[in-house]
Amino acid sequence: MKEELVVDIKEVEKKLEEMKIKDIEISGGRQLKGFVSHAVFVVGLAMSLFHFYVLTIRAIDPWYFRTLHVVFAGVLVFAVVPGWKKAAPDRLNLLDYVFIFLIIAPATYIFITFDEWIYRVGVVPTGWDFFFSALFVIAVIEMARRTTGLPLTIISVVFILYGYFGNHMPGLFYHRGYSLDRMITYLFSLDGILSLPILASAHYIFLFVIFGAFVEASGAGRFFVDFARCIAGRFRGGPAKVSILSSALIGTASGSSVANVVVDGIFNIPLMKASGFRPQTAGAIEAMNSTGGQIVPPVMGAGAFLMAEILGVPYSKVALAAIIPAVLYYFAAYFMIDFYSASSGLKGLSREDLPNFKKIMAEKGYLLIPILVLLFSLMVLMLSPYRSALYGIISLIIVSWFRKSTRMGFKSIIKTLSKGARGSIEIAATCAAAGIIVGVMTQTGLGMKFAMIIINYSGGNLLLALIFTMLIAIVLGMGMPTTAAYAISASVLAPALIQLKVPALAAHMFIFYFACLSALTPPVALASFAAAAIANAKTWDVGWEGMRFAIAGFIIPYMFVFGPAIVLVGTGSEIALAAATGIIGSLALAAAVQGWLVTKTSVLERFILLVAALSLIKPGWITDLIGLCLLALISLWQFSKIKKAS
Repeated sequence: MKEELVVDIKEVEKKLEEMKIKDIEISGGRQLKGFVSHAVFVVGLAMSLFHFYVLTIRAIDPWYFRTLHVVFAGVLVFAVVPGWKKAAPDRLNLLDYVFIFLIIAPATYIFITFDEWIYRVGVVPTGWDFFFSALFVIAVIEMARRTTGLPLTIISVVFILYGYFGNHMPGLFYHRGYSLDRMITYLFSLDGILSLPILASAHYIFLFVIFGAFVEASGAGRFFVDFARCIAGRFRGGPAKVSILSSALIGTASGSSVANVVVDGIFNIPLMKASGFRPQTAGAIEAMNSTGGQIVPPVMGAGAFLMAEILGVPYSKVALAAIIPAVLYYFAAYFMIDFYSASSGLKGLSREDLPNFKKIMAEKGYLLIPILVLLFSLMVLMLSPYRSALYGIISLIIVSWFRKSTRMGFKSIIKTLSKGARGSIEIAATCAAAGIIVGVMTQTGLGMKFAMIIINYSGGNLLLALIFTMLIAIVLGMGMPTTAAYAISASVLAPALIQLKVPALAAHMFIFYFACLSALTPPVALASFAAAAIANAKTWDVGWEGMRFAIAGFIIPYMFVFGPAIVLVGTGSEIALAAATGIIGSLALAAAVQGWLVTKTSVLERFILLVAALSLIKPGWITDLIGLCLLALISLWQFSKIKKAS
């Protein structure tokens, strides 16, 4: 077994290098050549330098900044992402140039007519206002189609149609209707495409994407995986527990479940398979852990910044509130893996197969410094997210000079800035398209109507309203990045929960969690699909297995709605009690799902453990006491069975 495992590790090392090359090709889209390739490089570099200048040196009007953010992203999207399968892989087509014009021309128009434009838009637009606004909306929809596929594109078009034909809709969906020119120009405004989602993308998310690009370029991502192997690799089911740590660490920098799967799954999944995990189980565990990376502060899938803007609270408050839910998610993941490993007789990696902790810390431990700088700036110094990201990037460049193997020179920095800009285009495109949806809902009042619909159909029952909200958030999030899914869901669903007396922070956290978990939920489970490809397993098997392993993740959001102490709304004793009982409840739930506690459990024992888990998860000292007693009873019974057997 040891010999086979060593061979697997060597093969994975080789595959990892190949995957890095492949990942660059995917992120770059077309492999452009000549003048166009240089032009794209310059545009990416200019986009990065422009954002650094505006955010840290001299601010400009939001109209100019947000519009140029979308324009830069649009030019890169149409240049590097082919519009169809048979498009030329190494050059731009005529249609690509047309769409580049469609995104640049409207920006030029409003900059020229800005003083008059801001008083006409959405109210008394001229024919030219409507023409250029329509060009911009069409270009944004095409950006979303190229970067994320059809789901978000179709939703955006449906919302535009609703904005125009809503006066023909029945019941609560009726609105008085708007002329096409008023509606389209309204969408090209700070209340539409350039609204909160693009604000978050331009102000916060962009610099964190750049930070992630520097993490990748410096080799810190690989260090995180090795670090995790040292910490957790020797335990029962060690390779799967390594995935918990590496996914949380990489998630802090990347904020993307699919990126997490690609970066550390390519190493962790083969290790899990080599140590005895079934392919679909290895893929499911990686998908579960990588999805959880999005709920780990400080980045949280970049949704934390948008949440802070919507709620009007400091970012640090959102990040702190996310700590206990993230801990509960990964504690539950740990127990699920541990009990599965015990029931399947799986062991950890041998000492020879693990990196030497002292050696990797001595050689690359300094790569943790930028993460510590980022956290210290955000949580202690209470600096703005973009200034904190800037300090993280600067510190990463500085520490890269500690060793020749990680040293980033001028050329490397310039290349990373350009590549980082290209890495931001998907999130910019989805935030712009989400702005269309936000704009239609703002103009028509659909957001508040959704709240009324949820309240009416739930009969004012909070549990039913939460279930409806969960299902809608998961459906809206399928096939979309977390930030776009959260932006849409929060606009539509949060008002209903707040009307039902759910604290605003808990309501938004509830929606954010399920926007994240949509990446794990079939039929469009992007994280599971990526993990299945690496594991060579069937996508549906990985998807359903991932949901089973992550079942605690689907329960935790209900915990902080019914017990807001989980998101730090309450006294110190309430928060401590909620966290402690939540962790114990996660243990009981994992035991019930995996059929193992101290030893194999019977059907009756699993049922009692499930009741114990739900009792502990529900806030209240009576239910906590019942849950603890039931868990203690099953534990004692299992210990007595082992004693009798011996």
